[in-house]
Order: sequence, then structure tokens, then C-alpha cells
Amino acid sequence: MLDAAARLLRLLSLLQERPEWSGLDLADALEVSTRTVRSDIGRLRSLGYSVQATPGIAGGYRLGPGTAIPAILFDDEEAVAVAIGLQRVAGQGGAIEEASRRALCKLEQVLPVPLRNRVNEGQDDSSPSLGPAVDAELLISMVLACRDTQRLRFVYREQGASSFHAVEPHRLVFGGGLCYVLAWDADLGDWSTFRLDRIELRKPTGPRFSPRSLPEVVVKEYVSGAAN
Repeated sequence: MLDAAARLLRLLSLLQERPEWSGLDLADALEVSTRTVRSDIGRLRSLGYSVQATPGIAGGYRLGPGTAIPAILFDDEEAVAVAIGLQRVAGQGGAIEEASRRALCKLEQVLPVPLRNRVNEGQDDSSPSLGPAVDAELLISMVLACRDTQRLRFVYREQGASSFHAVEPHRLVFGGGLCYVLAWDADLGDWSTFRLDRIELRKPTGPRFSPRSLPEVVVKEYVSGAAN
């Protein structure tokens, strides 16, 4: 069992992984009682985190908007992906270029050396070109959809042809100077990768979905097998 401080960090990380958790699911994940979960939720609130609670059997907990942005916990893979993504946006210009550079500077200051090296290797792999530009609004929409487990609909254009897809986005991945979204394609009934620069998003977004477990395959294999 985790000590109190470690458990609190783990609880915050869990709340950031999906839109809503039941108290029982959180208790099982943390290996504690639901009473301890309620106590830890109170501690998060006292630290400035807006944790919303819905009463009843179907109720649960979710992170809500707050007056200030609290710290966000990333695992190693997420931190590297975010840093490389910021590099891509910062290198493409546009309205959010300067904000991307500031955010990247803050992130690099706290990255451990091994992770910082991985970010730099990812940047080197894409030289001398960062590939086709990705619209900043599309990139943000993809990040939010992955975070909020929100279904997406889009037209995908490649080799002169267009196809329509309804997907469950899982995460953004980078390879060869290109940005992809790894998603479950409902029509194909399988995982697929889609280049962001070939996506024309349709709105509104679809309903939320329950996250699927990633297959027993390295994400890079999806990227290397994607269409170029």
C-alpha cells in the first residue's frame, strides 16, 4: 500500500486519466477503502484542485475547472510526447508559437536528463524538416479528445482519395517528423494511426467512450506501418 503522499499523487494521476471515476473503482486502484478515498479527495481540494463529486450509485469523482491551473502529472511517455509536440508547434509559427516556446522551456527545466535526451533525439530524427504543418486548432482538439475520451469524426485524405472515419482517439504519437493520432477505428474494428495533417475534423464531437486497453504492441510499430 502506498503512503499518504504517494497515494495522493497517484489519486491525482488517476483523476487525470479519464473523465470520471466511481469511488469504488478509485478505492480498488489505490487498494484502500472508499472512506480513505473521500478523505484524500478532501485533501486534494484543500490544495486547490477542483474535484467534483456526483452523489448516488451512478455517481463518482472528476476533476473540474478551477480558478488556477494546478500541476499536471505526466508519466515518462506522456512527458516526452508533450515536449516533442510543443517543439513541432513552436517550429511552425502561428499565433501560439511564442506560448508553445514558453511552455516547452518550463517543461524542459523539470525533465530528468534521460527524458530530455529522448526529446532531443526525437527532434534530431525529424531534421532537417518537421514535415507538413499541422493546424494548431486541430492539434488542440486532438489533445482534448484524447484526454476527455471523446469520439471524433473526420475526413481523411491520402493519395488523392478521401474516406470518412469515426474513431476513439487514444494518444498522439510522433515519428519521422510527423504527428499521428493512435485511435480505435469503429468501422474497421481495429487500431489505426492517422496523420494529423491529412485530417479534416467534423464537428460536433461524438459522445464519450470507455477507454480500451492498448494492444500488446509498441506504439512505434503503428507509426512505422502508417502511410507516408
